[in-house]
Amino acid sequence: MKKRIPLLLALCLLLTVPALAAEDSMENFVRSKTYTGQFSDLSADSVFFRNVSALYEYGLSVGKPDGTYGLKDPLTVGQAVIFAGRIRSLYRTGDPEQGPAAYRTDGQAAAEAYLRYLQAEDILGTELDKQLTQLATRAQMAHVLANLLPPEALPSINDELVTEGYATRRFITDVTEYTPYQQDILTLYRSGVCAGADAHGSFLPDAPITRGAAAAMLTRLADPSLRVTLNWDLSYAYSAQGTTLASLVEPGAYIPSPATADEIDSDVRYMLSRGENALTLRYVGLSAIKARDVMQQALASVKLRCEQGYNAVSCSYSLAGDMTLTFSAAGAGDRTQDHRAATMASAIAVHDQLWANRQITASMTELEKARVYYIWVCDNCVYDYKAGDDSISHTPYSLFELGTAVCDGYTGAYNLLLKLEGIDCTSLSNNSHIWTVATLDGTEYHIDTTWGDNGRAIDYSYFAMTEERSRAEHPW
Repeated sequence: MKKRIPLLLALCLLLTVPALAAEDSMENFVRSKTYTGQFSDLSADSVFFRNVSALYEYGLSVGKPDGTYGLKDPLTVGQAVIFAGRIRSLYRTGDPEQGPAAYRTDGQAAAEAYLRYLQAEDILGTELDKQLTQLATRAQMAHVLANLLPPEALPSINDELVTEGYATRRFITDVTEYTPYQQDILTLYRSGVCAGADAHGSFLPDAPITRGAAAAMLTRLADPSLRVTLNWDLSYAYSAQGTTLASLVEPGAYIPSPATADEIDSDVRYMLSRGENALTLRYVGLSAIKARDVMQQALASVKLRCEQGYNAVSCSYSLAGDMTLTFSAAGAGDRTQDHRAATMASAIAVHDQLWANRQITASMTELEKARVYYIWVCDNCVYDYKAGDDSISHTPYSLFELGTAVCDGYTGAYNLLLKLEGIDCTSLSNNSHIWTVATLDGTEYHIDTTWGDNGRAIDYSYFAMTEERSRAEHPW
């Protein structure tokens, strides 16, 4: 006689059947055990406590036969491969042994099945085949682990910081292009699996990997909450502190008697690059008309570099032909140099703050950086409709210190910020207006911060204009 199982009981039995593991999923990493002090050498204050206890709870290690975990014991290459094979199999199938089980044969070393499994998964090649019994280096451990999970399961949470810190050789300095598995090591830093052994993020690639350090790497793969977000201070790498206005000018050759506009420009660059504001020239048979012509050409050259804070010139000359041009800022008088120093300090502060806030990063293009500064200028200035010809609103000092400016003040401040980024730029003007011309990522653009700020919202149509568009807006 057949027995009938009550419907309610049948449903209960179905509910107790474990759900099938997901394929290729981080959800397969489940802490199925509870650590309650199983390892006698693992104290709660150990730097590896969270990692080793997690390794036990994930079912990835039961420790050593003597009841310890062996925090300081070295790991062999074979043991590293076994751990890696379990991580890969758990991610792929939900079972740490299912993947390697298909590669077990009689008489083989314990690590062989895990190695063949990882090779079949294209995680490893044959490079470790004859090294399974050797002690594993930290570099080899990085190689074994770096590609266990796909990018979506191991995102680069520290990418920009590692890129900048490593490129400037201030962090991870013991890893070079000659270090075995260099890129695998950097991958683990970028993904938060490694943080380094000291304040400089040293990896110690040739040192043996200990079981404690291995537990940290392994559990950071399995548990995103254990991954490390780096907080390296990279201010030294991006800070513009120490930059001077003089250093932003390509030096020119001094020509005592310049005959062309280009030669006068060379003299002006010579003066500016030396941090000076006076230029002495000599012409035989100098006339007032000639002096005025030279003075106007020199002033035009200075205005090409409006970020320097000069927009006025005075001239003295002798019958012998000696001529001295002295540059200043309208409205600043004898405080011109103080204004220039304050302008430079403010621009550096803006530059460094935008980097510190990661509004600007090393991975950005010049066009992207220029857009950030465009926004900053428009957000931090209003047009001074009351400015006269002798107003300091014609200088970048007014924008940085007072928050008001007219077109040459806008352009001077913007160009100064671009030059602190190493971006090549100058100014262009017609009879009533001045704006920026910058080379961004190899392409020349016209940028008008003044007109971009002419409204309640920033007008981005005046950012990165072509020459054709710029001519249509303000012919020259």
